[in-house]
Amino acid sequence: MSSSQPSPSPSPLSSPRSSSSPAPEAWEPLLRLSRLARRPLEDFLRIQAASGIVLLVAAAVALVWANSPWAHGYHALWSTPLGLRMGDHMFERTLEWFVNDVLMVVFFFVVGLEIKRELHHGELSEPRRAALPAAAALGGMVAPALVYLFIARGHADLTPGWGIPTATDIAFAVGVLTLLGSRVPPALRVLLLALAVIDDLGAIVVIALFYSSGVEPSGLVVAAFGLAGILFLQKLGVRRKLVYVAPGVVLWAGVYRAGVHPTIAGVVIGLLTPVRAWLGGDGFVRDAHAALQALQADKATDEARLIETLRSVDLARREALSPAESLIATLSPWVAFGIMPLFALANAGVTVAGLDGARGPSGTLVAFAAGVGLLIGKPLGVITTTLALGRLGVVALPTGLGLRHLVVLGTVAGIGFTMALFVAQLAFPPTAAAGGALLPVAKLGVLGGSLCAAVGGLILGRLLLPTTAAQDAATTADEAESSTEK
Repeated sequence: MSSSQPSPSPSPLSSPRSSSSPAPEAWEPLLRLSRLARRPLEDFLRIQAASGIVLLVAAAVALVWANSPWAHGYHALWSTPLGLRMGDHMFERTLEWFVNDVLMVVFFFVVGLEIKRELHHGELSEPRRAALPAAAALGGMVAPALVYLFIARGHADLTPGWGIPTATDIAFAVGVLTLLGSRVPPALRVLLLALAVIDDLGAIVVIALFYSSGVEPSGLVVAAFGLAGILFLQKLGVRRKLVYVAPGVVLWAGVYRAGVHPTIAGVVIGLLTPVRAWLGGDGFVRDAHAALQALQADKATDEARLIETLRSVDLARREALSPAESLIATLSPWVAFGIMPLFALANAGVTVAGLDGARGPSGTLVAFAAGVGLLIGKPLGVITTTLALGRLGVVALPTGLGLRHLVVLGTVAGIGFTMALFVAQLAFPPTAAAGGALLPVAKLGVLGGSLCAAVGGLILGRLLLPTTAAQDAATTADEAESSTEK
């Protein structure tokens, strides 16, 4: 995770003769490994699409479990106390807290890595390419918040929930687009990904600025020590990722003590992670090929020589990807199929029969405001902002995309599941008297709004977006008509 990029020291992996040696068929596996580093977008979208299905199952299980005869077991499970004791000192929290405040740090860490990658060499690396998703994301955050505040006007106890409908759940959104198949052009998928990344960045800023308690200076001091430790290790050129866990934990503890939500620590560490590879895919093929070729040429190979070569090849493998890409590839499946479904299982279990105490005007309004903010506010913000800035010449849609694509994009962006539930926990803390009553109905509004947005996205996608074959046929017909006229 070093931020500096030192030149590799001489080793069997940097043999000059390897640069001119073409890789024979025997080295095809190395070439395939090299090409893996060039498919981050496809791999990410595939993982997110599959994760959306797992998330849906987890949410359904939580809802059924929380409303079944075994509901007591559901709530007892997440209230289970866990902690550490050292002498007279003890740190104890519930299992739900560990999911929301510890495991979700890893989720936000991966979000930070994705933001850093996109800013460096992705869809956000050039201002002109970033302008369109940035405009769509900004409108898609402001409009839902305004819709929520308009519906909840006159109810001061509901005001903290304005941030609930502002975020998009990338896993569910990508999953919906995947179900539409060939109707969705690649440019629309990329635009959704870029929008969601900026959306996540906006949600992080909202959490840090508006959903953190009073800042405790001593916690900031502890966080500064953790941050300094990470930067110091990077300055030394330390490449082993596990070494950074210790200062990362110190940073997390300091942020938590300071009163800022600890998930922000994960984002900070993600943004500090380097995105440049030491060798890269081509360098890995070249140097690994050279090392193995030298080993083959050595007729008197002993065990020590073999071990040295294998270590060199392993070093090349580790340095073929940047620390950020390597961590995304390693952690994304764990986050997508482990942490996020666990979060859904812990937070989507709303007991409908227990909402009697929150069914007054405030309870009804918070559910309605959160749901309508996602279902109506999101597409309204995405479409109007993009069209307005497009007329001004500030942004331009990619070739082949039009208003109907924006309608589908804005609708699926209204699926706010994971991040919306997370913000709801911060807006209406379960430990507070008022928050404890409003949180379940706010969650119900998120689930209802997200479900309607998902179904609406599927319906609109099938109605508005033609299949690839239909698009090709229409293009061919236009070209034939044009030729006839000529």
